[in-house]
Amino acid sequence: MPNPLKYNKKYDKLTDEEYKLLEINKKSIVDFVEQSPSISDVNYATRNAHAKTYTVANGEFLIDKNVPEELQPFFDKEKYDLLIRFSNAHLKITKGKKEIPAYGFAIKINDENGQLIANYPLVNFPLFPINSVSTFLKLFTSVNRFFVKKWSFFSLLIQIIKIIPTTITASFLKNIFKLWRKRNDFILSFNYYSVGTYRLGDFMIKLKLTPNFVDKHFGKKLKVKDSLENYLKNNDFTADVFIQICYNEKDQPVNQLNIEWKNSPYIKIGEVKIKKNQLLNPNACENELLSFNPFESKAFFQPVGKIQKLRDEVYKISMQTRFKINRLLKYR
Repeated sequence: MPNPLKYNKKYDKLTDEEYKLLEINKKSIVDFVEQSPSISDVNYATRNAHAKTYTVANGEFLIDKNVPEELQPFFDKEKYDLLIRFSNAHLKITKGKKEIPAYGFAIKINDENGQLIANYPLVNFPLFPINSVSTFLKLFTSVNRFFVKKWSFFSLLIQIIKIIPTTITASFLKNIFKLWRKRNDFILSFNYYSVGTYRLGDFMIKLKLTPNFVDKHFGKKLKVKDSLENYLKNNDFTADVFIQICYNEKDQPVNQLNIEWKNSPYIKIGEVKIKKNQLLNPNACENELLSFNPFESKAFFQPVGKIQKLRDEVYKISMQTRFKINRLLKYR
């Protein structure tokens, strides 16, 4: 293995102006979550992204016996317990059969005592269209304000236009085309990605989850939620887990999320397994209180990068607001 590029706090550093925009964004998140029951027409507060829970399931993370020696210290057990949430990326819960094929596969890894090791919110699109923290925060704030009806669609459109240039890369356009071709495929037939970078000790990595032997046409006539529940009630699901390691910023840029890493081979580190009929109640209040904030992970598994850094504050304020509302609902 070549010498990996080591993690440095410089990759996460935000400017004073970016922190100011973050504070404005956090206020818009509180407003959105507080009004989310009416926005989504439900009787609980939702997340401000990936609002719709398809289902929640227990699983296992089985470590590959051939993990490279340099990585073995991070995987000192043969298997770990998982809690997995399947979701749709839309901010609003939709009721119709047709939904945008933007799916979430959020994983919570626990040890044998139930203590959290790491959270990994994975999605079925490997890239992110925005590299600028300021641009992202302004867009995200305008989206939140649009849904709570404080800004017009014209204001939101201006922010959307600003991100178009960063979507015109070979990597991004290629993956948009691939997603379009798979738009009607079964949710468990997609690959899932970390998008941003994560620590693995001093290494910096990206993750990829690839399902095994899943029919992309499964449950084609059903809603996504129904087809997913049907599959997991009656079938085991397995997926291989791979990582890419950052060796140099030219080929594996940490803060340029709209292009794919190159010259870094995928290394298999294990397998995610969900045994059949391991579903939990997706409508239980406890599941809406779940947090998959990757910054709750142990220090040597946490996110890396400026856009990733935003998740720490954003997840916390969203969770705090959701918890305050839903906990009152739970014990009412």
